[in-house]
Amino acid sequence: MSQITFTDRVVAITGAGRGLGREHALDFARRGAAVVVNDLGGTGFGAGASNSAADEVVAEIRAAGGRAVANYDSVSTRSGGQAIIECAMDNFGRIDAVVNNAGFLRNKVFEDLGDAELDDIIDVHLKAAFYVTQPAYRVMQRQGYGRIVFTSSASGAFGSPEQTNYGAAKAGLLGLTNCLAWEGRKHGILVNAVLPTAGTRLTQEMSQQWYDEMVGEVHPDAAVLAPTHDPSYVTPVVVYLASEQNTATRGFYSATGGRFAKVVPAVTHGWFGPLERPATAEEIAEHFADIESDEHGYDLPENVIDEGRPVLARRLQQTGSASAGA
Repeated sequence: MSQITFTDRVVAITGAGRGLGREHALDFARRGAAVVVNDLGGTGFGAGASNSAADEVVAEIRAAGGRAVANYDSVSTRSGGQAIIECAMDNFGRIDAVVNNAGFLRNKVFEDLGDAELDDIIDVHLKAAFYVTQPAYRVMQRQGYGRIVFTSSASGAFGSPEQTNYGAAKAGLLGLTNCLAWEGRKHGILVNAVLPTAGTRLTQEMSQQWYDEMVGEVHPDAAVLAPTHDPSYVTPVVVYLASEQNTATRGFYSATGGRFAKVVPAVTHGWFGPLERPATAEEIAEHFADIESDEHGYDLPENVIDEGRPVLARRLQQTGSASAGA
């Protein structure tokens, strides 16, 4: 197995001051990458700003003999995204990979969702991915090489209460991945998305009602997964997708509970209506079971917790838990 290295490669990571982004930055640097550590330094709710988060990661990388520079621009503006990539070019002369990781939560039940919660979440997750990636993409086109990793979420792919704004923005990243991958491949630019589960500051933004509704029904032995919620359990797939060794593009990859799996939008065999005329709504009702058929051949999670159930079952088998079949 060949060692994955980033010698002479430059990687920009947004939201790299804490949590997942910090872990990504440290691993890229250990593997030889020059790293742009971007972080506005706000809270998990998106309030405030501080240079300390990015500065501390840069100091840690440099102390270990690596190369890194801090950047404090907001990803939520076009000028901020441009400045992040200019920071890479000014300091290291190129940009080889971008990991779009920055974000925060503004959770609310749907009926109470206002413009502030909607606009800010769309800005920092979805529009920011455009703002940061577009200037990097132009450089990558000239280079004939690039890797782009978007951080999506199981909330967007499978659903989660109190997160209609966040889930919609994260699902938008899946669409961005799908379409940009088609454009990028002819330029040597590969585009993928990860759907991580990890214990970070954002976890603290979940309400007690969310925990009661979503986590309350989890298996009593779910604590066995606790060690795998460390951000370091997500970083390996991000590093691989951003590497020269990776040849995959237009993929969505779940990283939850220490399991890595491809998330595949699927279509059933369905029901074929008449050819000579449009089907009627009554015929749709009559054949709806056929339209929804063929689900037995793959996992179809109903929400972010359901995605982890097969992972938990497998882990319980491995640990020999007496209640594994409960």
